[in-house]
Order: sequence, then C-alpha cells, then structure tokens
Amino acid sequence: MITLNSAMVMAAGLGTRMRPLTEATPKPLLKLAGRSLLDHALDRIGDAGIGNTVVNAHWFPEQVEAACTARSRPPVVVREEDVLETGGGVRNALPHLGDAPFLVANGDAFWLDGPRSAIARLAERFDPEQMDALLLVMRVASVEGEVGRGDFRMDPMGRLLRPREREIVPYVYAGVQIVHPRLFADAPEGRFSTNILWDRAIEAERLYGLVHDGVWFHLSTPADLRKAEALLAHNLVKPLF
Repeated sequence: MITLNSAMVMAAGLGTRMRPLTEATPKPLLKLAGRSLLDHALDRIGDAGIGNTVVNAHWFPEQVEAACTARSRPPVVVREEDVLETGGGVRNALPHLGDAPFLVANGDAFWLDGPRSAIARLAERFDPEQMDALLLVMRVASVEGEVGRGDFRMDPMGRLLRPREREIVPYVYAGVQIVHPRLFADAPEGRFSTNILWDRAIEAERLYGLVHDGVWFHLSTPADLRKAEALLAHNLVKPLF
C-alpha cells in the first residue's frame, strides 16, 4: 500500500477517431453527463486526496489550459510542442511528478467506482518492491463497445502478460495506472508509446493488473460517446457491474 501524492492526466492526444467532434476541441474536453471528460478525471483524482496534478496539452492547448485554470485547484499544465505519445508525454512531465509512485489517467478515461474507489484500490494493491506499474484493467466481456481481442492476460499472481499470436485475451486496459518512476529508467527521448515500457516490465515480471469492480466506458468514437450518454441518462449502468 502506498500514499499517492502526484497524478498526471494525459490530455495531449489528437483524438482522430472521435472526429468530427475533435476537429476544433481536444477529446478530453468533450462532455459526458454534463462535465468534460477531463473534469471527471480530475474530480476523481481530487476525491482521492492527491494534491499535485499535472495535465499535458498539445491539441488546442489553450483550451486545455483554460479548462484547468477554471478549476478551484488548477493543475499544472505542460504544453507539448510535438506529439510525444503516452510514454513520451509522461517522461516529459516527470520533473513535476516527484520521485515516488504516481497515478496516470488517460484524459478520455471515464469510469464509475464499484463499492470502493478504483484509485484507492490501486494504491492499496501497489507494491513498489514487486511492481514497476499496476494497471486498472476491465474484463472485455463487461465493456460496452468494440475493444478487439483485448490487451492482456493475467497469471494467478496478478502479473500481466501479452496475448499469444491470434489469442483473444480477457482484459483491456482501463486507462488508469500507478507507475513507479523507475519504469522510465533508460526510456527513449521524444515520442514513444508506454507499451515499450510495459513490455520491458512484463519481461521482468513487474507489470501487474487490478480488475476494476465498477463500470468503465470505451470512448473511442462519437457513437461510443452517444451510447455512454444514453446509458448514464437512463440510469442503465447497474447491469454492467
């Protein structure tokens, strides 16, 4: 168990699959249930008692900065002149995140907690002696929307493994993780995906997963967003637990 003092929300992506909604708006600023996806993520981080929060921005960064400034406790905004992807974005923000394990949430991640806070469950499960990263994952069978063949399988100890060739696996990454800074030791400079670092952690048996016990929405396309809005508006999410 750890105490989380820092968090990052990834808000620099181009959101190409969400077009035309993202032609003039960053994807994390799209609205769901009356608030932007970014506000939902920052609200959950604030509710978890995490005081230091960083948000990266690239696509219409002035809009992201304005949204952050409007909050009662504005996060630090780190602009990216070039697209750095998920791994490069976190690496670029490391000076703002400290030396202890920190939370990373995708700016388009939207989840509803189960009986307990997902962030609290991650912090309780994270073991810095064993883990370089702990990912919140969702059972593919419980996801509304198309998620392909899944992202991971999991061994009995909770370690994550990649699918074998042509294998369909039961878990998909839910866009929230706790990361130890050592995951980024010797990481590439510039643009790269976190998948490179996850694969390295898998080889070292230091990438773990925690299955979410609440609701999670896959928000990739405008149709996904409309479906999520309808389910929430009509209180139809309970059957998804």
